Amino acid sequence: MSQKLFESWRAGALTMAHRVVLAPLTRMRAEQPGNVPGPLMVEYYRQRASQGGLLISEGSPISDVGRGMPATPGISTPAQIAGWQKITQTVHDAGGLIVVQLWHVGRMSHSSLQPGHVLPVAPSAIAAQGSAQTANGTPAPFETPHALTPDEITATVRDYAQATRNARQAGFDGVEIHGANGYLIEQFLQSRTNQRTDGYGGSIENRARFALEVTRAVIDAWSADRVGIRLSPFGIANDSGEADPMPLYTHVIEQLAPLGLAYLHLIEPRASGAGKAEVDYADKPSAAKLFRPLWPGALITAGNFKSDTAEAFVQSGFADAIAFGRYFISNPDLPARIRQGAPWTPYDRSTFYSGGAKGYTDYPPFSQ
Repeated sequence: MSQKLFESWRAGALTMAHRVVLAPLTRMRAEQPGNVPGPLMVEYYRQRASQGGLLISEGSPISDVGRGMPATPGISTPAQIAGWQKITQTVHDAGGLIVVQLWHVGRMSHSSLQPGHVLPVAPSAIAAQGSAQTANGTPAPFETPHALTPDEITATVRDYAQATRNARQAGFDGVEIHGANGYLIEQFLQSRTNQRTDGYGGSIENRARFALEVTRAVIDAWSADRVGIRLSPFGIANDSGEADPMPLYTHVIEQLAPLGLAYLHLIEPRASGAGKAEVDYADKPSAAKLFRPLWPGALITAGNFKSDTAEAFVQSGFADAIAFGRYFISNPDLPARIRQGAPWTPYDRSTFYSGGAKGYTDYPPFSQ
């Protein structure tokens, strides 16, 4: 019996030979100064590029204002664009496709990472609970952010559009808008982080305005069939969470559906920890099952899948492709392992973020 995971599929302008996708994974290995993708990152993506497979890059800050952690590779300077060009060329040489995830962390940043050491920005002046990462990597309490003015919101939307043009110049096959995991777009969406009283706050329609403006600006900067968006309707990462997610995310997805995007990328409730902890909310509904009826295009989902559950999910039609994160870190040849039924190498969480080759490019491929 053939595996549906290894049948071809389309997402907008992109055609993939199989349905095993590299999820976006923050690894904090960009070169300094300048947060530039370097040779180590080139090797990392080369190892994970499979013939006809889709890679979604780690989150790439659209500007220095959007940065929330040290050594995260940006997509706003000529040096960063040139660094990414080497990665996209390497992936293409291996027969793969790659899109960049456009990232703005909003209040999840720290003034030490901001230009001029000003406060980070957010829809409202509400501090997140927990600790931020400072520029030198040490923890510090989250600061109360600066609430964006309407003009600053407009400028941020322009930054997304410019980052999209930069991504095209860097040779990416498309972009993914990061609208999940408690970062800026989700901060606008959710009532606990958005308490504005203007046209960007209050009602669900107003809270969704920023996400939709960003999406339309990114489409205008390239093409709808080169644009995806990632959402986490049941996420709790980074002090996020909507008490009743269904009305909010139903509205958002219904508004996105007519825009002709390449794909919608959902995070399942059981993976809502965003890499910081093992989470498995088995009692929560599947995001893909709930929202598939609202989405006419390609749908990717992510969240603690294994070979058998991934195959069953695409067979069911709930998703067109499955994104794998942690096990794609420790198994650079994960698609081949799934196809062959080979064992998976365990991952080492202690090496997920920052450092050098250890836990990054030193995981070996499977050998019979």
